[in-house]
Amino acid sequence: MRKWLIPVGIILVVVFALYSWAKGVNNTAVTLSEGIKESWGNVETSYQRRNDLIGNLVKTVKGAADFEKSTLEAVIKARSEATSVKIDPSNITPEQLAQFNQAQGNLNSSLSRLLVTVEQYPDLKANQNFLKLQDELASTENQILTARTRFNEAVKPYNTHIKTFPNSLLAGMFGFTEKSYFDAVAGAEKPVDVEFNFDNKEDKK
Repeated sequence: MRKWLIPVGIILVVVFALYSWAKGVNNTAVTLSEGIKESWGNVETSYQRRNDLIGNLVKTVKGAADFEKSTLEAVIKARSEATSVKIDPSNITPEQLAQFNQAQGNLNSSLSRLLVTVEQYPDLKANQNFLKLQDELASTENQILTARTRFNEAVKPYNTHIKTFPNSLLAGMFGFTEKSYFDAVAGAEKPVDVEFNFDNKEDKK
């Protein structure tokens, strides 16, 4: 056997091992990244359902009560701002998620004020359409919580995969970057500060 074949064979084995490793790092990262995109799609679907329900809720309140104009306008504005925040699931940054969380948090606060103010309208509280929308909103909030949790669960193995040595040596070269997790909105644990202004005729329709 020719001696030069031995080092050539070793080189080929090493090259094949490196190729297999690089292929595994890339393909696994791609698979995990696609899982994140799917999870984010579920998050968006849940939030879109809530936005649709809030739109219907506002219409019901408008049609059923001489309601505070400023309270309704706050919800409409917050809903519009929340729906305008778009995120690319292939490039989710902490700044993007913070902006998304802030917009959704503002909508939560406005909606809470609306629902608390409704307590002053017995006829609206007895409106079957309104009650149904409230129940659907509560159900959707649970769906959102589940979707956010599953999104974080999808992000964790991806981040672990690309940050673990020696995978981290190749992840950046292949364009894979760390994804951000969903965090609770700052101040979300605080009660909503509600001010009633029923004597101000200018705020009423």
